[in-house]
Amino acid sequence: MLRAACRALSSIRTQAVIQGPVLRLPERGRTRYPSEQWALKPRGLLLLAARGFAHQKPVQPSQVDDLPSSTLLKDYQNVPGIDKVDDVVKRLLSLEMANQKEKLKVKQEQLMNKIVANPEDTSSLEARIVALTVKIRNYEEHMKKHRKDKTHKRYLLMSIDQRQKMLKNLRMTNYDVFEKTCKELGIEYIFPPLYYRRAHRRWVTKKALCIRVYQEAQKLKKQKKALKAAAAASKQGQRGSAEPSEVRQETSKENQ
Repeated sequence: MLRAACRALSSIRTQAVIQGPVLRLPERGRTRYPSEQWALKPRGLLLLAARGFAHQKPVQPSQVDDLPSSTLLKDYQNVPGIDKVDDVVKRLLSLEMANQKEKLKVKQEQLMNKIVANPEDTSSLEARIVALTVKIRNYEEHMKKHRKDKTHKRYLLMSIDQRQKMLKNLRMTNYDVFEKTCKELGIEYIFPPLYYRRAHRRWVTKKALCIRVYQEAQKLKKQKKALKAAAAASKQGQRGSAEPSEVRQETSKENQ
């Protein structure tokens, strides 16, 4: 019933709008439109409201903006005779027509040439830190556009934690390379905080119980030690009392 009533009402409204723009002339000489009679908003406001959703957001800066668009892709940079290729083919094989993945590869190679002594060695700590930094910045750009993406947020936090561990190991092994890496990548190394745990009621009760159990265990150990010492002393006393009796028996035998 409600659906039928809504459909009938909507059809009446559309018919009233199509039939005639003017229903009656009031006394003040002002025309009354159907939108005013049926409490409808004029089309101009509807268009403004609709266009409000189409406003473009400001473009976020990206880490690949500094790369020149004429740079060739990583897979085609060392191809022999690439300089003699037509300009159209070069444009197709350049960053101008590349996707985000190919641009990140070129950016990673550019940073590797600045930091790593041997760019082909991708297993060193500084090379892995560079790769993780490029990935982290890509995740940050993605999170600025899609703030509710929990999967990429989890990947971002995991990558940051992994890079923090690698920086810690690099700082302990090679401090000069650590300083150079942080300077070139713009990383501010923060020392890990000391162990901290919030003292809630359950944790305090558990800690008090553990302390009490430990104290009782120490008391039992002391009692066991005291019992062992008393048993050893009694054994020595028995042995000492038995030795003079044996000596007396031997002396009596000799006298006989």
